[in-house]
Amino acid sequence: MQISRTSRDGVAVLRLDGDALGGPDGSALHDALHEARGDDPLNVVVDLGGVRHMNSSGLGMLIGALTTARGTGGDLRLAAVGPRIRSLLDVTQLASVFKSFDDVDAAVASF
Repeated sequence: MQISRTSRDGVAVLRLDGDALGGPDGSALHDALHEARGDDPLNVVVDLGGVRHMNSSGLGMLIGALTTARGTGGDLRLAAVGPRIRSLLDVTQLASVFKSFDDVDAAVASF
């Protein structure tokens, strides 16, 4: 999995590309969050448009990112969640935990 980081209107945007399977991917996401963190609360959008597959470890990775963001007084939004990952979020009942948006622009605007 590859992670690219940009910023829009003070919101960190992390685009994930490839398979989100936890392990080293979780460490890379954790590092990207800490690089994006300044002195202010961390508001982050995770763009899942490029994720082909996600397993339970990948979900754990997202939960860890949400916990990190909220621990700073910020929050995390998901963008461009595909049907396979949407189904996984629904089955695990995590769809009610994450705020999801159709695209990055809508997710950024929600802050």
